[in-house]
Amino acid sequence: MTIKLPDAVQYILHTLQAAGYDAYVVGGCVRDGALGKAPKDWDICTPAPPNKTMQCFDGQHIIETGLQHGTVTLMLHHAPYEITTYRVDGSYSDHRRPDNVEFVSSLKTDLSRRDFTINAMAYHPDTGIVDYFGGMKDISAGIIRCVGDANRRFREDALRIMRAMRFASALSFAIDEKTATAMHDNRALLQNIAVERIANELNRMLLGDGAGDIMRNHLSVLAEILPELVPTIGLSHNNPYHSHDVLNHILCSVEHAPKEPVIRLTMLFHDLGKPYCYTEEDGIGHFYGHPKVSAELAEAILARLKYDNETKRAVTELVLYHDAPMLPDRKHIKRWLCRIGEERFRQLIEVKRADALAQSVLGRREKLDTLDAIAKLADEIVAQQECFSLKDLAVNGNDLLSLGFTAGAALGEMLNRLMDMVIDEQVKNDKAALLTFAAKNK
Repeated sequence: MTIKLPDAVQYILHTLQAAGYDAYVVGGCVRDGALGKAPKDWDICTPAPPNKTMQCFDGQHIIETGLQHGTVTLMLHHAPYEITTYRVDGSYSDHRRPDNVEFVSSLKTDLSRRDFTINAMAYHPDTGIVDYFGGMKDISAGIIRCVGDANRRFREDALRIMRAMRFASALSFAIDEKTATAMHDNRALLQNIAVERIANELNRMLLGDGAGDIMRNHLSVLAEILPELVPTIGLSHNNPYHSHDVLNHILCSVEHAPKEPVIRLTMLFHDLGKPYCYTEEDGIGHFYGHPKVSAELAEAILARLKYDNETKRAVTELVLYHDAPMLPDRKHIKRWLCRIGEERFRQLIEVKRADALAQSVLGRREKLDTLDAIAKLADEIVAQQECFSLKDLAVNGNDLLSLGFTAGAALGEMLNRLMDMVIDEQVKNDKAALLTFAAKNK
């Protein structure tokens, strides 16, 4: 198999070889090349110690990324290329990074310390793919498998547990049975990992084609970082509009959602409040008030995992409104656009669509048709530049101050009243007309 290498990568390999050192591209770029994908990053490994590597590229822009771990970064044409010395890792007292490393001269020894077989391959144009641990076989079989002892790999770096789920989701691969068992057995070690790293892997896992299956098949691992999911397991809706229990409805909705982090996170959290809101009427289950409880749980989770404020706001708002009624009516839609803005409104349509697709067929077609009609009307409202926000209102606070309004609650109330009247088409979005009304109703 041939992997096309960029000129800069070929230059690095040839430079190291000219100095008497072997050199290979390694890891994810080889995996992606073997999968027929264009690699995004190129990592190089070599037996040259870091100081010798820097000598090979003397006078060029080199960043001492992690000399103690054997890594330097060479900047070529404003792009970074990591060059790492063959090594074996010492103990992992924090279950994340080695306390120390030892440089070695063997490529096989270096590859043996890596996480998964599909990431433990090297490549050079003269030798082709170097695959000591069956990475190509596992790619052909669609398997994520640890290199060597899976328990040891996860005890070294517990984040690999989440990485296994992320790769399996992204590639629609299955996880090898022994690897899966080790993930389950070592899942508590995830508590040692920085929550920001957990959140990053969770996001990337959620965006994969295989996200739903991976979460179903490795629920104990998912529950380790999201214990709020546990009460949804096996909880029946007891309602003809649902064909799954609450957990599987949640996972189905993730699968049906667009591959956008905010929307997929919303679907993962949107029904977490249901276990706390279940009631029955005439033998039919209901979950009155669950969006508010779900939003509170989502907010707490996002804060715990240290998501950025914008993600927290967006997901919490979408969870809160995911079950709110929406009608294919221009005035109704403009009120929604005014309340949450165009971007959030369009996200909410996708949330509702994914929610409907994860329910039973009863009433599904009507729900989807209604959402299509709402989306079409929203497109028309935006295209026709109809006013649905204060920034587009023909008057502003300064205009009202010139009429004698004083800054404060009364001024804000009048602006909102004018906005409501424009949305309700009781008055045109015309400055003179709006000021005349405001002056009469001071």
